[in-house]
Amino acid sequence: QLSLRGDFIREGNGREKTSFALPVMAAWTPSSWRKRPACQMAEYEDKELTSKVLSKLGKLPPLVQPMEADRLKKLLAEAGRGERFIVHGGDCAERFMDCEAGRLEEQLQLLLQMGMLVRHISGKEVVHIARIAGQYGKPRSKPTEVVEGHGEIMSFKGDNINGYLPEERKWDPERLLQGYFHSAATLNFLRSFEKCHDPAKLKSIDVSKLSSSPDFASLSADAAALAKGPPASTEFFTAHEAMQLDLEEALTRPAGGQYYNLSAHLVWIGDRTRQLEGAHVEYFRGLANPVGVKVGPSMKNDELKELVKILNPKKEEGKVMLITRYGAGKVGELLPGHIQAIKESGVPVVWQCDAVHGNGIVAASNKMKTRKMEDIVEEIRGCMKVHKDCGTHLGGIHLELTAQDVTECLGGTVGITEAMLPKNYETYCDPRLNYSQSIEAAYKVAREMPADNAKRQKLA
Repeated sequence: QLSLRGDFIREGNGREKTSFALPVMAAWTPSSWRKRPACQMAEYEDKELTSKVLSKLGKLPPLVQPMEADRLKKLLAEAGRGERFIVHGGDCAERFMDCEAGRLEEQLQLLLQMGMLVRHISGKEVVHIARIAGQYGKPRSKPTEVVEGHGEIMSFKGDNINGYLPEERKWDPERLLQGYFHSAATLNFLRSFEKCHDPAKLKSIDVSKLSSSPDFASLSADAAALAKGPPASTEFFTAHEAMQLDLEEALTRPAGGQYYNLSAHLVWIGDRTRQLEGAHVEYFRGLANPVGVKVGPSMKNDELKELVKILNPKKEEGKVMLITRYGAGKVGELLPGHIQAIKESGVPVVWQCDAVHGNGIVAASNKMKTRKMEDIVEEIRGCMKVHKDCGTHLGGIHLELTAQDVTECLGGTVGITEAMLPKNYETYCDPRLNYSQSIEAAYKVAREMPADNAKRQKLA
């Protein structure tokens, strides 16, 4: 990874800290990132084919509209002020094979039902953001891996880069086109569902597998009240990690004197690609979309301060969402310093808690990647407490989840154990909460939020 330029300076108390120098900003274009070092991007052997694919992508219609991205920015600004709450979730990495009506409907329905619970219990309006219709790529810690019987092969980086099977691991630029068309099909179906869904089915939250929870009486009463209540909001927005920048550039279009990435309403920079002088930050700084940045334990306070200045020089509300991902035991140590750095920067941000990526573990008994639901909920609680103590607002949560009855994350009332993990472990990358765990997590988060009873009565 790119090493950031930094100089050690001595403070009055004799302690040293690193001061990050902002890179000189040249004129921005959708392709100006090409002059900067890039991490995590696939590079293709067949340059001629790659050029043809990117040229085709540059001529295809956008997947979303600029006005939709502008609306999301407005709603995020409200979340940043504590007036709304963001429920952001979906697959770790979408698979082309899962682009089918039943799965897509269930996935969006789960996200909307989680929002319904949060809204009903807290009295706060919800913004629904789905990791969908474009989350086909994933960063990996190593470009290659050793697979028994195949030797060292390329790591799986998501369906729009290569296939999961060992014989499909070669990076293939034509998969970028497949990713576009699967995203278009997904959005086409979800937009029609948004307008033509069955209201009764959408409001029917299944809590049957949570009957052993000590909170079951309260949860089932909330679910029953929602089933009898007014129609639920079906507005949703799409988001993905913008990792493959040549793809993102092809789907970046001018509108109203600005440039929008019209592959999604919101795109984010991963924790592995957020270097101040790197290609991803250069690309993101010119977008009119709201953008996200993953903030992990390695983020220095001064580095974060400079990063938000680069991404939001005009200090627009709702423009930048900071997605913290520390791990349940590190929130109290790291988040206060990051909050103070943002206060000193003077740049408004929206704070979101990614409660999954810092809590990955390997099951001792079978070596399968997993997470504990209790750690996920604890990280969110920790973020809520720190923000309250610091006088700031936690604007929302970010989870990897699925509506399918998978056995990938441990715990929760459903009581998934290590021995149960192989029963229905679908994911090609990171483990996800299943339907019941997701509903339970939303309920627990909502119960931690300060209830606005006046708003709750009005919303009902």
